[in-house]
Formats: sequence, C-alpha cells, structure tokens
Amino acid sequence: MKTLYGLLFSALILVTNIAQAEFVDVVAKVKPSVVGVGIHTPTSRPQNILRGTGFVIGDGRYVVTNAHVLPTELDESLLQKMAIFIGSGKQAKVRQAEIVATSSLYDLAILKISGSPLPAMTLADSTFKPDGSYIAFTGFPIGTVLGLYPVTHRGMIASTTPTVIPVQSAGQMTLKMLKRMRNPYLVYQLDATAYPGNSGSAMYDMKTGKVVGIINKVFVQATKEAVISKPSGITYAIPVKYLHQILKENNIKF
Repeated sequence: MKTLYGLLFSALILVTNIAQAEFVDVVAKVKPSVVGVGIHTPTSRPQNILRGTGFVIGDGRYVVTNAHVLPTELDESLLQKMAIFIGSGKQAKVRQAEIVATSSLYDLAILKISGSPLPAMTLADSTFKPDGSYIAFTGFPIGTVLGLYPVTHRGMIASTTPTVIPVQSAGQMTLKMLKRMRNPYLVYQLDATAYPGNSGSAMYDMKTGKVVGIINKVFVQATKEAVISKPSGITYAIPVKYLHQILKENNIKF
C-alpha cells in the first residue's frame, strides 16, 4: 500500500511539474506582446509617463488597452505624444501610437503603432469562460518605478457578473448608473489581485495563452461598486467577446 501511495504522490509531483513548465513557456511567449501605454514628452523629465498596460494583437501593429488609460489631452507646446513603450528593463523603447477605435461602454481602446510589427497574442473565441477557469495576466502593476519589467499574476475566474447591480433605494441611483442600466453586460470577477497599472492587461488562459479578457481595475469597479464608500479590492475583466465586437464594428481585420 505504501508503494502505491508513493507512486501516486510521484505521479502528482510529475503532473504538477509538467503543468508548471508549460505555464513558464506560456508566460515567456506572452511577455514580448505586453506593452506600456502612456505619454512621451521629449522636452521634459521624466520623458515617459506610464498610464497602463496594453497588449499586441493581429498583424503586430495593433494594441488593445482600456479607454481610460489613454491621455485625455496632450500638450503640443511640449511635443507630447501618445506612446507605446516596448522592451524590458530601464531603457524603454518608444513607439508613437494613434487611436483607431474606442468604446466608452466597454472601456476598451484599439491603437495602431508605428514601426515594425511586434509579437502578437491570439484572441480566444467569444464564448464565456466558465467560473473556475484558471487565468493569468501580465502587465505593469506599479508602473515604471522599477523600470519596464512586466509582472505576471495568476488566479481563476470567480464569477461572471453583470456590470450593474441593484440598489436598495432610488436615492442611491446616479445618472451614470441609470445610463449603465440601459446597456448592462457581463464581466469576469477574479480571485487574483490587480493594480491600477494593470489596467489594459491581457487576461489569458494559463494553458493556451489565448486572450479571454482585458483587466479593468478602475472603470468596472467604479460602476459595480458605486453604492459602497470604499473600493472592495476585487479585480474585474472585460470578456474578449466585446473586443471581438468592437473589431467587427470598426472593420478591423487581421
């Protein structure tokens, strides 16, 4: 009997090691597709300000991020440009970017970058992933304080839940909440912790590396948790289904 238990334990360790090795390979493949999104000001110090994370899709020239990550205005007198930061380390390489499409409803944005194409991630289909699915996301949770070093978190989809939750009384309703109630949609609630710098990160299947959602630390949280005084710390993600929809609506093919 002891020998049988020993064999089962050894088999479990082997399976765990194989799964870990496979995930290591997935992360290594994902990291070159992860970029920073922010502002480049050649006349100032610091020159680069990171506002969030993005990831490359399609032919290697499209970047997806959250719409709230984009700069609201640029100072032309300072030669400010919206930029994508690529590479890894303290010396970020800068690529100029232009907005191709945005969605205020889903808080998503698609950018097109200049220069040679970058490694792209593959989008999963529009099917919702079931609760309990293991996922990971890679981005810049603390910005570029320590340099442009992507960080990976892992967890699972804890729930699939509507963006709008009922309130106890009409007095708690806001104009923003009323507008949202006209167009509710489903988002993923995660058991992994993301930070504001992770906004726009690709949430991907741990086994395949395919994008199943886009991390949203600010916009969705503000919508779902409008009736509580302090944010819960829960992390949400926009399902890739809605990114597919925006790509189709804007005739973006790749």
